[in-house]
Amino acid sequence: MGFWDFVKDAGKSVFGTAEAAEPKAQPAPAPQANPAPQASPAPQAQPAPQAQPQSQPQAQPQQAPQAAPAHDADTQRKLDALNAEVRAMGLDAGDVRLHLNGDTVTIVSHGADRETLEKLILAVGNIKGIARVEADLPPAPEGQPAAEPVFHEVKKGETLSEIAQQHLGKASRYREIFEANRPMLSDPDKIYPGQKLRIPQD
Repeated sequence: MGFWDFVKDAGKSVFGTAEAAEPKAQPAPAPQANPAPQASPAPQAQPAPQAQPQSQPQAQPQQAPQAAPAHDADTQRKLDALNAEVRAMGLDAGDVRLHLNGDTVTIVSHGADRETLEKLILAVGNIKGIARVEADLPPAPEGQPAAEPVFHEVKKGETLSEIAQQHLGKASRYREIFEANRPMLSDPDKIYPGQKLRIPQD
């Protein structure tokens, strides 16, 4: 399984705050006034108690242990947000499953093609709060080398034209990078430092 590191503090914010997952405290009930004490009648003599045969203690049935929840509330909230983001981009085809462990996302899919998985890695990794994405990429088509995907981390002040010049040899080929990163990118000018982009391979 391959892994790719991302800038944890950069990217789109979709998680909100942990307060949404915490139950709200219920106000404590107001104390009730105690009624005034009433005089009790004089105690009457009681007959001596008769000795009762001691009963044998009964065995209490043991309760089965409760299964631990698969995710705590905050992790489940974040996982729901990640899945919603993937669905909104139309990248949830191919039996995609996301698993979240701290700041690491593992992508599992048995049907997504290589291009879709590369986009999934970037769509999830470029979310603020995610530091690493793990995934198994499908093998390259027969007759083609199994090259690793090429990702570029945007530096402050960089443009797509400069990135195209660096990776593709011509600044005018910036549209190819833009198309390779749709639907994550909606505008060639809307990129930010720390973002990772997919570089198309010839």
